[in-house]
Amino acid sequence: MNSGAGAIKRAAVNPKLEILERLGYAVRGALYAAIGILALRIVLGVAGGAATDLTGALVFLISNPLGKLVLIVAVVGLGAYSVWGFVRAIFDPLHRGSDRSGYLARLGFVSSALSYAGLALFALRILLGSGGAAGDDTQKSITTLLTHPAGGPLTILIGLIVLGVALGQFKEAYRPTFANDLKGAEMSQSTRSLVISLGRFGMFSRGVIFLVIGWFIVQAGLHHNPAEVQGFGGAFAFLLAQPFGQLLLGAVALGFVALGLHSFACARWIRLMGSSGS
Repeated sequence: MNSGAGAIKRAAVNPKLEILERLGYAVRGALYAAIGILALRIVLGVAGGAATDLTGALVFLISNPLGKLVLIVAVVGLGAYSVWGFVRAIFDPLHRGSDRSGYLARLGFVSSALSYAGLALFALRILLGSGGAAGDDTQKSITTLLTHPAGGPLTILIGLIVLGVALGQFKEAYRPTFANDLKGAEMSQSTRSLVISLGRFGMFSRGVIFLVIGWFIVQAGLHHNPAEVQGFGGAFAFLLAQPFGQLLLGAVALGFVALGLHSFACARWIRLMGSSGS
């Protein structure tokens, strides 16, 4: 068993895998930036605006003559980023610890790994020509869940978990523990400050979206009505419908662009298994 774990750990520090994991951060950054840009187009009244999620952003990024190449890069990068999520959870190279908050953070890494694995499979299906219509996965999942006898309470529980994730995002924005994940010795002070600021703004904006999504999931569970569920796109549309909605949506959209830029910076400066002590 120990030799098996050692082999897995050696594979996790493979320089070639780490290059692919950094590619994963770049792909993730492009997707988040695309979400923000598409939302900003709505605010600015520019043609082609849309309120969408990561799958919709991927479809947008591949809608060009180089789409197949982008898809191949996305499949590889997202797959590697998913692997990195499991590596973070199992080996804890970012030193989240083994207390309650540490285990919660590592559970979040597992959730991220599964989410990006699903996105990688979505991209792979498009590449193989066997599917790829973007849709609201949140609403589909809750609709299926509500067909079960215990669907209402379980839906409420999921909504509360999403609200908890939102609070976690706000906490990260206020007290950015992710700053310790950067290779600060290789960054100038101004660059480090900028990257941290982008991350804080982006995580706050993502927290706002998770807050809206969680609230709607709870309402769907209480009323046993899957039509009340909203994913990323619905959350953006909800913000736009509020008083000063354009200002609100514009600010959150800029936050997603900032989150994308932060992810690009992580592609260069994040600590991976082989650099966790640098």
